[in-house]
Amino acid sequence: MAVFATGIVVRDIAPLIQNKWKDPAVVVVDSNLNFAISLLGGHHGANDLVRKIAEIGAIPVITTATEVHNRNSVEGIAKALGCDIVNKDSTRQVNCSLLEQDVEVLEIKGPKIVVVGDDVSVLKKEKAENR
Repeated sequence: MAVFATGIVVRDIAPLIQNKWKDPAVVVVDSNLNFAISLLGGHHGANDLVRKIAEIGAIPVITTATEVHNRNSVEGIAKALGCDIVNKDSTRQVNCSLLEQDVEVLEIKGPKIVVVGDDVSVLKKEKAENR
């Protein structure tokens, strides 16, 4: 979390930005504690932190499309189910679909072989020792 102007934070974190799966969760709070802005890593902890800061009176600023529209995201579903996302590139397309409609979550018991397209996110249960 940073208590600075957004521009300062963006310039400081620029060398750290790689992709949505490796980027740190970054929240910016103005010096008067009026606003808590989820700047980076919204689905990976920043939005949750902004909500916690809102409990002390700051206005939360969340721009993640699924959350703005009060919809689930692949990342949120994976977290709730204790799963890892196997094919991370699928999440953009599936999250766009989640904005428009409910998307069925299927649990397949094995042994099975599953073949999926780019518009299907595959979640794998984490092993108990990794939780």
